[in-house]
Amino acid sequence: MAETITLKTNVELGIVPTHIKFVGGLVPDDDGRLPRGDDGNLLVVTEMAKLTAASRVKIQSAQITVFPGVDAGDTDDLMKGLRALGLEVHIIMMVGGADPMKPEDEDAVVEMLVAGIEVAKKYGITQVASTSIEAWMQPGATPKTGADFEAAVAQNVSAHCRAYREADIANSCVKNWHIEFLRGGEFQTFTDVAKCWEFVKAANAELGTKFFKIMVDAAHCGNSTLSIPENETLIAQIAESDEMGMFHASAKTTRGCLSTDDGWIGALMTAAAKTGKLEYVFVELFHHEDPALEGLRELDSGHGIDTTDGRTYSEAVLDGVEWVARRLNNLVARGFLKN
Repeated sequence: MAETITLKTNVELGIVPTHIKFVGGLVPDDDGRLPRGDDGNLLVVTEMAKLTAASRVKIQSAQITVFPGVDAGDTDDLMKGLRALGLEVHIIMMVGGADPMKPEDEDAVVEMLVAGIEVAKKYGITQVASTSIEAWMQPGATPKTGADFEAAVAQNVSAHCRAYREADIANSCVKNWHIEFLRGGEFQTFTDVAKCWEFVKAANAELGTKFFKIMVDAAHCGNSTLSIPENETLIAQIAESDEMGMFHASAKTTRGCLSTDDGWIGALMTAAAKTGKLEYVFVELFHHEDPALEGLRELDSGHGIDTTDGRTYSEAVLDGVEWVARRLNNLVARGFLKN
């Protein structure tokens, strides 16, 4: 291990390894098989092994994508491989080909969500996440407002609470489900933390427990129409309601090196720390040439900028981990985080 920085807080620091690309790195093929290298090892595991060996601060966890229909043996290799590195594993449940806001798509949405939850249950995973409140990059879609927005919230509550019950989450290892909203263009309706909170509040009210949480992704906050002060105020209110979840340290617009962030990560992570309820922070970079993200580059050319500045993506991620660790340590020093 190259560790020379001690993390002085009990906040868990991890990585979302999206920088290895969805196509060729994370997405299964038509047979449900995950990408492997010439050595036969899963590329995600190989990358996390490289990062954990080279990082100056201990990487504690990996938050990985889980797609429906992945080969069971590959999923087993993935979980065992990551845990052999000493990593806590969290999952992001992927949903596609159906619109969670449409009642006629509810069966398909629930089926995919339950499949992801069953993976979590099989491997004793306590924290799951998803972007399952809206379909991604829908051509011609327009924002839902007023009664249409209320109907979208209600339909999402119906689907997600049904998945909760069908998967018997109440009697499982799964403790929280973190809901991620996306920037405008990726989503049209649930595009900021306030709108996402409307779903989370309603779903938790339906269940009678604060099971659902809002994932605060600094990139999506930064690309929303709400300002930093507006996001800071909402973060405090959401945490007070015990509905704040994981934090993604990811740069707005470029989604690349954290040096392109323009202050959103620092401001919002500090706001989350001040609540006393910050538990998980993940560094997340995306590859600017990932074929799966061509739609994002068309949406905003900034997503296609190479921000590595002569580094590999692995090195850029490690720089992000170090930067976040230093910031967390200084939040401890300033009395905003417990050590």
